[in-house]
Amino acid sequence: MSPNQKEVIAVIIFCVTYLLISGRQLKILPLNRPAAALLGTVLMVAFGVLTPEQAYRAVDYDTLVLLLGMMLISAYLCLAGFFDWASDWILRHAKTPHALLLHLIFTSGILSALLVNDVVCLMLTPLVVAVMVRGKLPLAPYLLALAMSANLGSVATLVGNPQNMIIGHLSGMPFLRFSASLAPVALAGLVIQYGVLSVGFRKVLSQTVIHRPAPQPHALDRRLLGLTLAVLGLVFAGFVAGLNLSWTALGGGALVMVLAKRDTHKVLKLVDWNLLVFFAALFIVVEGLNKTGLPDQTYRHVHAVFGGSVASQAWNFAWFSEAGSNVFSNVPFVLVAGKWINNFAQPELMWKVMALTTTFAGNLTIVGSVANIIVVESARGHVELGFWDYARYGIPVTILTTVAGMLILMWLH
Repeated sequence: MSPNQKEVIAVIIFCVTYLLISGRQLKILPLNRPAAALLGTVLMVAFGVLTPEQAYRAVDYDTLVLLLGMMLISAYLCLAGFFDWASDWILRHAKTPHALLLHLIFTSGILSALLVNDVVCLMLTPLVVAVMVRGKLPLAPYLLALAMSANLGSVATLVGNPQNMIIGHLSGMPFLRFSASLAPVALAGLVIQYGVLSVGFRKVLSQTVIHRPAPQPHALDRRLLGLTLAVLGLVFAGFVAGLNLSWTALGGGALVMVLAKRDTHKVLKLVDWNLLVFFAALFIVVEGLNKTGLPDQTYRHVHAVFGGSVASQAWNFAWFSEAGSNVFSNVPFVLVAGKWINNFAQPELMWKVMALTTTFAGNLTIVGSVANIIVVESARGHVELGFWDYARYGIPVTILTTVAGMLILMWLH
C-alpha cells in the first residue's frame, strides 16, 4: 500500500470514527463513544496506518493515570456520603430558589475544579434530582446550572477536565501558574451563568416555594471523609509544589485505598472505566490522523487567519477553538491543535486560551460536553431537556463567558 493510500484511509477512518462518536445522538449505529473509538483504533492498525507498537506509544498514559487517580479519590468521597450530605446542606441553608441556584452553581463549579467535572456530574445529578423532588422545585434550571457550572468551574485547574489534563501534559505548565490565570476566569464565568439563568428563569423561580421535608439521616462516614479530604489536600499540595500531576493523583488514590479499610471492589466499580477506554482509543485514532500530516497542512492554510499580533492571535484562535471543539469535540481538537501552539508568538498564553475556549465551548449545546450528556441522561426519568431547551441558555452563557474570560486572561497576561 502506497503512502498516499494510507493517508486517504487514515482520513476516512478518522471521519468514520467521529461520525460514530456522534451516532449516540444521531442514532446512526448503536455504538457508544468508547465502542466507536475502539473500532477506529482497530481499523487504524488493521489497515496498516499504525503498527501495534505505534498504537501503544500513541496513548498518553499520563492523562489516563491522572484521570484514574482523581476518580479514585472522588469514589471515596462518594462512599463517605459526602455528596449526599452536601446536597442536604444546600437544601437546608438556601433561603430562596434563587439562593439555591447560586449555592448549586458554586458547589458544582468548585468541586469540578478540584475533581474531574464528568465525575462530579455523575455523582451529583441523582442527588440534585432527589433534592429538587423533595423540595418540590423545577428541575430544568437546576440541572442546567449543574451541567454548565461543572464545565465553567473545571477550567480553573489542570485536573478539572480531561482536555486541561492533556494541555498540562503537552505544555508542561506549572499547576499554580495555570490556575493563577484561569481561576479568575472560572469565577467570572460562574457569576455570568448565574445571571443568565436567574434572568431566564425569573418567573419560574419567583413563583416557586422551597418545601423543606424533615431531614433524612445520611450515613456520613466522618473518618473516611476526613481521611479522603486530607489526602486530597496532600495531592493538591503536591500539584502546587510541582510534582508529577499524574503520579501524585494516583499516589493519593492508592493511599486512600490502603488507609480506608474498605472493600476495594466497591471503589473500583465507581471508576468510569468507559471514559478511560474512550480516551485511550481516541489517542490512537488521532495519532493515525497525525501520521498523514493533515493537521500540519491545515495549520499552514489557516495560520494567516490568526494574524501576527499577540492580541489578534489570541482572539482569533479563541473563536477557532470554540468552533473546532463543537465540530470535532474538545479532546480530539486539543490533541490535533495542540501541535500548532509553539508556532504562535506567545505559546503559554495560547495554551491558556485553548483551555478556556475548549472548556467553555462545552456549554454551547447539550452535546457539547460529556458532563452535559451525563446530567441529561441521568435525569431523563424525571425531566426531558431537548436540544433547544438547553441551547437557548447555553448559547448566551458560552458567548458571554468566553468574551469575559478572554478579557480577564488578556488583562492578567
